[in-house]
Amino acid sequence: MTKPILYLLAPGFKGRGFDETGSNKGRREYCPECAEMWGILSYFPAIKEALDIRYLPIEKPRTEMVKLLGENHQNCPTLVLGEAAPDGVVTQIANGHVFIDNVRDIGNYFAAIYGTPFPR
Repeated sequence: MTKPILYLLAPGFKGRGFDETGSNKGRREYCPECAEMWGILSYFPAIKEALDIRYLPIEKPRTEMVKLLGENHQNCPTLVLGEAAPDGVVTQIANGHVFIDNVRDIGNYFAAIYGTPFPR
């Protein structure tokens, strides 16, 4: 792996939820955490160029992630690193891959690696 892989849900997917009448199934939705990640990347576009960004569907299993990290690690956003993270950055390891599976910890990684501000 040459660049860290950032997995995001594609915007505008069809929702799976229901209201009390069942009428919102299939409405177009977006992932707030993935949208926050795009906000970070728009603030700091050089980071975007350093990543391999891949969009996945809302439906599970997310086969590509399962092959890489296993069945229990399908959250988006997830950043799969090519090497260990700096001290103080929260990571996990699955199938020999170091990864970060939430937007705030990914933001902390960007701050440690690229010198961006830290998330509040």
